This record gives sequence, C-alpha cells and structure tokens, in this order.
Amino acid sequence: MNGNIHDAGAPRTGLAGLRQNWRADAAAGFLVFLIALPLCLGIAMASGFPPQAGIITAIVGGILVSRINGSFVTINGPAAGLIVVVLASVQELGQGDAMAGYRYTLAAIVCASVAQTLLGYFKAGKLSAFFPSSAVHGMLAAIGIIIMAKQFHVMMGVKPEAETLFQTIGAIPSTLRDMNPEVATIGGVGLAILFAWSLVKNRYVKMIPAPLVVVIVGMALGQYFDLEDEHIFLFLPDTPFLPHHEFTIGPKFLVAIPENFFAGFAFPDFSLILSLRFWQQVIALCLVGSLESLLSAAAVDKLDPWKRTSDLNRDLAAVGVGNVICGMIGGLPMIAEIVRSSANCNNGARTGWSNFFHGLFMLIFVALFPKLIHEIPLASLAALLVFTGYRLASPSEFRKTLAIGWDQLGVFVITIVGVLATDLLIGVVIGVVAEFVLHFWRSVNWSEVLRLRLDITATEEGVYSVKLVGAAFFANVIALKKDLALIPPGKTVVFDLSDAATVDHTVMEFLHNYCQDYERAGGRAKVGGLDNHASTSAHPLAPRKRVA
Repeated sequence: MNGNIHDAGAPRTGLAGLRQNWRADAAAGFLVFLIALPLCLGIAMASGFPPQAGIITAIVGGILVSRINGSFVTINGPAAGLIVVVLASVQELGQGDAMAGYRYTLAAIVCASVAQTLLGYFKAGKLSAFFPSSAVHGMLAAIGIIIMAKQFHVMMGVKPEAETLFQTIGAIPSTLRDMNPEVATIGGVGLAILFAWSLVKNRYVKMIPAPLVVVIVGMALGQYFDLEDEHIFLFLPDTPFLPHHEFTIGPKFLVAIPENFFAGFAFPDFSLILSLRFWQQVIALCLVGSLESLLSAAAVDKLDPWKRTSDLNRDLAAVGVGNVICGMIGGLPMIAEIVRSSANCNNGARTGWSNFFHGLFMLIFVALFPKLIHEIPLASLAALLVFTGYRLASPSEFRKTLAIGWDQLGVFVITIVGVLATDLLIGVVIGVVAEFVLHFWRSVNWSEVLRLRLDITATEEGVYSVKLVGAAFFANVIALKKDLALIPPGKTVVFDLSDAATVDHTVMEFLHNYCQDYERAGGRAKVGGLDNHASTSAHPLAPRKRVA
C-alpha cells in the first residue's frame, strides 16, 4: 500500500493484506469503533457542530482515507485538538447564528482542505519540523485547558452567561453552585470512571474501552433519572444553605441525532468566500489541522510493531481529500488521531484495513441504531472531553517540559498564555518568537543563528560523518532533514557536533529520533562531539551551548 516497509516480515498491504489480516484488523477496528463513537459525538458538539458531523468524519476517514493514505495503523477521524479552531470559526463566521456559522465553517473546511491536499502533493509534510517542540506542546496544553473550561459546564448541566474564554473560566465557581444534581451525577461518575480506569493495571480490565464504560453507565443513569421525559424535581428541599432546590431535567440533556442517517447531512455556504474573516478561519483550519495530523502520524509510526515509516506527504494529501468530502456533506475536519491509533495498535491492528473496519462499523451502527445514540447523556460525552483536556494539559506535561530546561518551560508557558489570550495561530507564533529570542540569548555568535553549515563525508567504506557547524535550532531542521535523506540506509552515521555553537531541544530531539529510525532500518547512528557543550538541564535532549 503505502510508506516504506523496513521489516521483511511485515504484513502485506492492499487486497492481499485484507485476505491475510482481516480477522485481526476487523477485531481491532471494532474495538476502536467502540472508543471512537462517543468521542466523535462529543467532539462534534463541543465544536458547535451537530453530533452526527463527527460520525460522518469517522466514516469518511475509515472507509475512504484508509484506502489512499500513506500510513499503516493510524486511525483518521475528528480530534479534540481541532475543537477550539472549529468552534472559533462557527462563532466568528456565524455572528450568533449557530446554523449559519456551521454552514459557513463547512465552506471554510472545504477551502482549507483543498490547500491541505496541495500541501501534501507538493511534499510540504516536512514543514512540521519547523515548529519548536515546546511551542507545539504548549499549543496542545492550551487546547486542553480550553476544552476543560468549556465542557465542565456541560458536565454540570449549566449554561453560563459568558462570552469570552476567561469569563467561561471565571464562571466555574457559579456553575458548581448552580449545577443540576442529576446531570452532574452522570458527568461526575463518568469522569471518576475515566480517572479510575487510568490507574488500573489489570490487562484484562484494560481491554474494555473506558469511554464505552462511561457511556453505558451514563445511559443507565439517564434511564434512572428519566432524562427522556421533561420534568421538574426537587433536590434536598430542607437544606437551607443550598441556593435553590428546583431543577429541570429532560431530553435536552441527551444527544439529538436524526433517525434517518441521510437527514444529518448538510451543505456548505460559500457566500462569505470574499471576506477576510472567512480566509482567516481557512488558514487556521489548514495550518492547525495539517500540523496536528503530521505530528500524530509520525508519533503513531513509533507504536507500529513492525516500525514501518509513513509517507507523511501522501498521508497529508489523503486527509485533505477526506476533509474536502467531509466539508461538502456536513462533517468535521479529520486528522490522524493519536489516542485511537494507539488503541488500534494495542488491540492487534496489522494494516490500514483496521481503520477501514472502524469506519464500516460506525456506518452500520449509526444507520441501524440511531435511537440508541439518542439515549447517551451529554454529560457523559462532556466527561470524556474534560478528561481528554486534562491529559493534554496535565501537571505531568509541565514537569516533563521543566525536566528539559527552564527555557523550554518558558516557551511552553508563553505559548499557552498566548493561545488563551489571543487564538491558536497567534499563540503559536508567539511561542515561535519566544524560542527565537531564547536561541538568540543562548547563541555564541548571532551571525550563526540563521545559518547552519552541514558537511556529510564518507570517511571510510559504509561510514558517514555528519559535521554540524554554527547554530543548530528548530528553524534549520528542515534543511538538516533534507540533507540527511541523501544518506543511504544500512550504513554507519556519526554526528559530530563539536563545532556547533548551540543545539536546541528540537534539534536534539530530531537527531535522537533520526538515530532510532535509522537503526530500525538496519544501520547504525550515534551523536558525538558534545563534551564541550553545557546543557540547560540533566535531560539527555536538553538544549546545549558550546563553552570551549
């Protein structure tokens, strides 16, 4: 099918791969479908789209994109990382009209996806290497904070009167005071299940998808509280310190989905195509979606038991094609999704057919059992998203970044604050500028900051010496990656950094990953010449500056 296979024993691809691996791939695809269904619904609603929009995307990503992409075990579908940019588009373009904003955003998705396809066709996948690691992780952490802030209110059954993000965050105490007890019980139990599941070590228990458990328990509690019928109930009426005791419950707290699958389709409205704000959303959707998809696909390659290498350019183009179709029929934009891809690998997926089966099961279920989906409480989906947001912005992410060095934590935090105070694109630009400033501050010679000299020499039979001279930092990674691609596989590669004035974390991480990938392909690679460099921390991939 696609990519470069490094292991002669790797599974076949294409129709031969289907015949060889259909049992394992169908089983993995079914388990991924169970995980993906509630997440697709929740992500769509959090993005300001109808619930079915997320399912449409998963179906297109599985059935179509899996047949034309450049990866092996990735799962394509809607992702939490795109919630913020899609919701911002709906709100900005709709100007208070949610349905109009939805249709305008579909048009923006189509235009962004055409650009995304062209980026893949013209081999722009390498551009993902330009963004410094700490800025990218800061962007993801900021997305996590925004998701938690917005979905917490849904989980509590309260709609705050807040127009800005900081007002939404500031409304959390009042939401705790005014929470709907029955809705909050469903959401709180779901969140507790997710945290408890993350602590479970028993591998048999871990085989049961936690999102599925949350949805089943939520549906049971929904039946117990009779969410299907609108009614008023009293909560602890004899407790004087509670603000009020009367609450309303009803179908508005359940997922609303058409009984006819085709009734859930919608079509884009291109009437704003000549406006500046429309193209601002197009750029945001294209850049954020492309960056996340490329980073996720590269990360999934490391989970592949056969260590196959994805063709990221082909993968990006295929995702672009899928997104054009999603935008034309009412779906969310998709990316290569890391969490579902990880579950795919852990459950024995062997080829891209597992992605196909995941989409096929999704289509069958939605076509046959729409009433069952309607029984899912919104609070359960909100709990899934709050937990997802927490994982993106957990304290461990701050600790891991701090372990690399205070400067990287600085870029990480600056990016988070930039995204929260402005928007995703401006926030990431602020993070990139912060990384530039820090690199200028660390650099021995400012004239070397934007110049990296690279000499590749065959010192002896089968041995290549790669000497870096000047400043090695994230802005130079693209050129470095291009030159290293010229070295044939199966050789010995020795990196000499003795004459590098500075080496930042992004380059250290890139060289580390390059050595790992090169050795998986049957060669040998090592990094040397750092004896005279001082690092900002004890972390093996910390930034370094030459001191002698």
